[in-house]
Amino acid sequence: MWKSCLIRSLAVGATIVQYGCIAHCTLEFVADFVICSGPSMQPTIHPRDILLTEHISVIRNKVQQGDIVIARSPTNPQQFICKRVTKLEGDIIDNPPPGYHRHYVPRGHVWLEGDNQDNSTDSRSYGPVPYGLLRGRVFYKIWPLSDFHSMSQKDPELR
Repeated sequence: MWKSCLIRSLAVGATIVQYGCIAHCTLEFVADFVICSGPSMQPTIHPRDILLTEHISVIRNKVQQGDIVIARSPTNPQQFICKRVTKLEGDIIDNPPPGYHRHYVPRGHVWLEGDNQDNSTDSRSYGPVPYGLLRGRVFYKIWPLSDFHSMSQKDPELR
């Protein structure tokens, strides 16, 4: 009797661990959900909007100009930021931030800017962002439901 209970408990525990590993790997390497805060991406993304992000584009270095990405903040690694990729490595920087001596985006970096130019702390403040800080690419806005749509850079409203 105890033996069969122990075997069943171990089987249930092993199943829970397996599903937990699958969930972890999916959220870490494939896709996850992000709740945005702050005004820097308005009017495209509003505070409390829920976005679906995918990590494959970042892992495979396929992020393109115009994509909206989630990245670790270069000034506070505990915080994530949501910004649009406006320039890729090698692109010319129109107005580099004070103290930044290069006039192009260096290799392995991207230039991120918020859509709300007047209320965004972005690459115009802290310079190019290393590609390694990128976490995922936003591809769907899923909340609020009235605004459910693809966030593909091919959408006319994002051009």
